[in-house]
Amino acid sequence: MSSVVTIEAQPREALGTGGARATRRDGLVPGVVYGHNKENKFISIDPRSIAKELYKPGFFSRLFALSVNGNTEHVLVKDVQLHPVSDAPLHIDFMRVSKDSKIHVNIPVHVINDDKAPGVKKGGMVNIVHHTLEVICPADSIPSEIVVDLAKIDAGQAVHLTDIQLPAGVVAAHPERDNTLVSIVAPAGTKSDEGSAE
Repeated sequence: MSSVVTIEAQPREALGTGGARATRRDGLVPGVVYGHNKENKFISIDPRSIAKELYKPGFFSRLFALSVNGNTEHVLVKDVQLHPVSDAPLHIDFMRVSKDSKIHVNIPVHVINDDKAPGVKKGGMVNIVHHTLEVICPADSIPSEIVVDLAKIDAGQAVHLTDIQLPAGVVAAHPERDNTLVSIVAPAGTKSDEGSAE
């Protein structure tokens, strides 16, 4: 699990489209915090705080501590609107979570040792079936990634969910649908190709 990063924010009084524009004119990013049977909280954030975390792996599956006037809540990022040209954040949505609640999140699938895979050495191609895996886990134990080791995988073989050990307390949300994670596609010139050529 990644360490919980604190993001500082301020209450936002100006609401609606005009209020959001005014917040952006002040050099801040408007946002909202919702969920957990509490009223929506409207906030503004320094864009540098968002940019610092935005392009790190698993941005939408990481637990953050959002601090507003000294009051801290644990949140997940649910949506970020970006400028179509500059990619600067225009608005951000957070969802409250309690640390002991179980949540659905999409975790990045990280492939290792693909250069050592027997199937790749024979000319096969790595086919990542799922770049993320939807899991159910405690909010305070979100894994940063799901590691798939291809060191012993040959051409025509695949790595399935049953082949890897998920962290304690983490289960796949759709084990049948997402069973195959990564495969190595056999290279051209296999027996079937040679047979058709003959």
